[in-house]
Amino acid sequence: MQTAQDWNVQMEVSTHLKILLDEMYTGLRDYLQTLGWDVLTVQEVNLSGASDKKIVEYAERNKLLLVTQDEKHADLASLKGVPCVLISKIMLTRMIDAELRKNPKWKQS
Repeated sequence: MQTAQDWNVQMEVSTHLKILLDEMYTGLRDYLQTLGWDVLTVQEVNLSGASDKKIVEYAERNKLLLVTQDEKHADLASLKGVPCVLISKIMLTRMIDAELRKNPKWKQS
């Protein structure tokens, strides 16, 4: 499975990368747009509640990078050659842990 780091090289080469945010990440749209990314959400493209396969096929047809927490979406994207960033629970846990460790007042018990 490819990770965000694996796609960094391809993203730099791409002339205009567009992102499709899966349902659990639609709240990130404004943040990513503020950073200059071209972002769509599954809701905006009328795919709310759609099957995993339909979401991946839409991303493939429209040359979008899919951002998801759903491992099945990521697996299907990998099989179809669709760029995908899988935000895993491990990734989120490590980010939270790193932030907590920055502050000496927040010590583990």
